[in-house]
Amino acid sequence: MSTFANQLKNEISRLAKREVRAEVHAVKKASTAYRGEIAALKSRIAGLESQVKKLGKGAGRAKAAEAKVATADSAEGLRFRVAGFASLRKKLGISAAEMGQLLGVSAQSVYHWETGKTKPRASQLAAIAAVRKLGKRAVAAKLAG
Repeated sequence: MSTFANQLKNEISRLAKREVRAEVHAVKKASTAYRGEIAALKSRIAGLESQVKKLGKGAGRAKAAEAKVATADSAEGLRFRVAGFASLRKKLGISAAEMGQLLGVSAQSVYHWETGKTKPRASQLAAIAAVRKLGKRAVAAKLAG
């Protein structure tokens, strides 16, 4: 009887292994397919994110271009020189904070313009041009008022 029990046990074991092997093969095949799909989706997401980034930069440029066109009428032909701006402030005898107050910017912005770290925007160039036309008395009156 033990031989019959052993044979039955071996046969059940063999059939179970065969069934499990078939199921494992199907799961491995599906897993491989899913991994491929995931890789393709990741690649597509990366491409779409780069497109969004490019379009975002393009939109920023478009807004800047619109602003430039809007202020081009008032700032057309204006240029900025670091030395000229510094000498204008000294000629008027005002501090960087006072110059910033006249132009509607911070004293730090005026300092950065004078040191050449940054350049004023087109709208700010128009304000600088307006201050150039003022004398010491007019500047003092504007600051007092």
